[in-house]
Amino acid sequence: MSRTGSLFRREFKAFFETPVAYVFLVVFLVMTGFLTFFVSHYYEAGQADLSGFFIWIPWVYLVLVPAVTMRLWSEERRTGTIELLLTLPITTTQAVAAKFLAGWAFMILAQLLTLPLVATTMWLGDPDPGPIIGGYLGCIMLSGAMVSVGCVMSATTRNQVISFILSALVSLFLILAGWPPVTDMLAAWDPGWVIPFVAKCSVMPHYETMQRGVLDLRDGVYFISIILFMLAAAVTVINERKTV
Repeated sequence: MSRTGSLFRREFKAFFETPVAYVFLVVFLVMTGFLTFFVSHYYEAGQADLSGFFIWIPWVYLVLVPAVTMRLWSEERRTGTIELLLTLPITTTQAVAAKFLAGWAFMILAQLLTLPLVATTMWLGDPDPGPIIGGYLGCIMLSGAMVSVGCVMSATTRNQVISFILSALVSLFLILAGWPPVTDMLAAWDPGWVIPFVAKCSVMPHYETMQRGVLDLRDGVYFISIILFMLAAAVTVINERKTV
């Protein structure tokens, strides 16, 4: 555990060794602020809640989470430091867990920087705290799922651009699966089980349930299952590379 913790601290600190992390945080805050206040018409809505904020989070994550995760393993492979990393007294599972936790912690930090929006909402009115707390928990779990996707996609290539594109495409599938235009497209050749299966893969029903302030154990199990599955896939990919 201490080795995982040491690598986690190194990876998290690495985010702030270049201006990119600060640029990312500023872009995240500007995008969420613009979408909340100007696109969702926060003030004109006349109600003290953050629904106009939470509704845009999956789409903001779709762009920014792959940008955060694209270097996790791709950079190690491009520079050749992955061989050095894997010679350290640390297992592949510990290394994958440390990099994933560093990326997830960075996304949680970005989310925490939006808390002044909560203070503003409470100052303007008397919002129901349930949807706000559930919404933030949903954001945290959603970012964890997307970071785990980015982790495994980054492990498959040494090119950060390709890693970004693959992560964005898989995350887009997780968002759109179950969306009527997607299920309608599959309906022509669906033998009867494809559409229900694809729809169950979508993150949106689980995210939207938490966004309404409903904390259901099944939603937590879903997100944790996605994370564990993706991290297991990342461990498999890296172990396969070690044997090549």
